[in-house]
Amino acid sequence: MKIGLVTPYVYPLPGGVTQHVRYLYENLRLRGHHVRILTSSHGLQRASEGDIIRIGKGFSMPVNGSVGTITLSPRFVSQVRDMLEREQFDLLHFHEPFVPFLSPIILRLSTSVNVATFHAYGGFSPSYEFGSRVMRGEAARLHGRIAVSGAAKHFIERYFPGEYKVIPNGVDVDRFRRAVPLARWQDGPRNVLFVGRFEPRKGLLELLKAYRILRKTGCDCRLLVVGSGPLAKEARRYIATRRLRGVEFLGRVGDEEKAQLYKTADVYVSPATGGESFGIVLLEAMASGTAIVASDIHGYKGVVRRGREGLLVPPREPKAIAGAVARLLRDDELRTAMGAAGRARAQEFSWERVTAKVDDFYGLIIRRLAARGELPEGFHAAVPPSPRQSPIAAPPSPAPSSKRSASSAARSASASRQTHAE
Repeated sequence: MKIGLVTPYVYPLPGGVTQHVRYLYENLRLRGHHVRILTSSHGLQRASEGDIIRIGKGFSMPVNGSVGTITLSPRFVSQVRDMLEREQFDLLHFHEPFVPFLSPIILRLSTSVNVATFHAYGGFSPSYEFGSRVMRGEAARLHGRIAVSGAAKHFIERYFPGEYKVIPNGVDVDRFRRAVPLARWQDGPRNVLFVGRFEPRKGLLELLKAYRILRKTGCDCRLLVVGSGPLAKEARRYIATRRLRGVEFLGRVGDEEKAQLYKTADVYVSPATGGESFGIVLLEAMASGTAIVASDIHGYKGVVRRGREGLLVPPREPKAIAGAVARLLRDDELRTAMGAAGRARAQEFSWERVTAKVDDFYGLIIRRLAARGELPEGFHAAVPPSPRQSPIAAPPSPAPSSKRSASSAARSASASRQTHAE
C-alpha cells in the first residue's frame, strides 16, 4: 500500500510522537509499503526532503503542561488538495488527528482509508472539550482508531467515544542492547540518570530534592541530567543555592550517546508528576538493562511492572524517590535482577512487533470496510488477506496510473469471506 503518516508536530524535531513516526516509517517500509511523512516546516527547512512532505509552518505553544505545535498556512486547502491528488495514498495514518490545523484539513479532504493514533493523556482538557464539539465531522471520517496505552484510550474516549485498539509505543531494542557505557562516568560514584524535558510534569525539581536527600545521607552517587527546557534556570538555581555537588547537566544528546548513558547508569529515574500516556524513556531504560525508579502514575503502569523491572513511588514525593534509589544502589542483586527483567520485557515492545500489530490493524480495518462495500474511492491497493489465511498467490499489482482503479464488488466479496473467517 501507499501510506501517509501525518504528524502535526514538526518532523524530525525531538519528541515522543515524532520518534514514533520515525520508527513506524522505517519498519513499514521494511514490510514492503510505500511510505511518506506529512508534516510542517520549522525555520528554513525545505518543503520536500525525500519521503518527507512539508505543508505550512509549525509554531510552538504550551499545552497539557508541555509544549505542542500549531500549524498555519494561508493556502492550506489548496496545498493539501494538490498534495493528495499527486500522492494518491491508499491509507493515511494520523498521529493526534485533531491538533490544528494540518491534520484536520488533511483528514477532511482525504479520500483514503483513515486511521489515527492517539498519544495524549491528561485530566480535564478545555481544548479537547472544545474540539469534541467542533471536530465531530472529522472524527466521523476515521475508519480505525489506535491508542498507545490504556491511559491514552481512557483520555480520548472521554471526548470522542468509539472503538479503540491499544497498540503501544516501541523501542529500538538492538540499539540500546549493543550500546557500551561511557568510561568518563565510570570513576567510582554510582550514576543516577534523568532524561526528559525540563518542564513541571517531568518532575526534575522533585528529583533534585531527592538527590539532595541522598547526598545528605552519605550516598556516593552522581546525577546525570539529559535534556533542556523552561525550568533549566530554576533547576540550576536550586543546585547553586544549596551548594549541591555531583549534578551534571549534559544538555541534548544524540541517539547513540543517549543509549550509552542508559548503559552507564546504575539507576534510571522518571519522577513524572502526571500527564504521561506511556513513558518511552522507561522502555529505553529497560532495553538497556537499567533498573528503574518511576512515579506510580496511570500511564506508566502498563510499562513497568511493580517490583519486577523497577520500583514505583508516589509522584511529587522526593523522600520516596530517594528511598527507592538508595535501595537499588545498595542492593546489587535486586538491581541486576530488575535490569534483566527489563531487557526481557523490552522485547515485547520492539518496533518490529509493534509495526506488525499496526499493519495487522490496517488490514483488519480495510477488510471490514470492503466487506461492507465502504472502501473509500482513494483506496486502490489489493485488500490484505487475513493473517489466518495463506493466499496461494499474491494478487497482481495494479497498473501505474494517476487514477488507479479496482473492482469494489470483487474486493468486497473477498473481504467479506475473510472478515467472517476472522
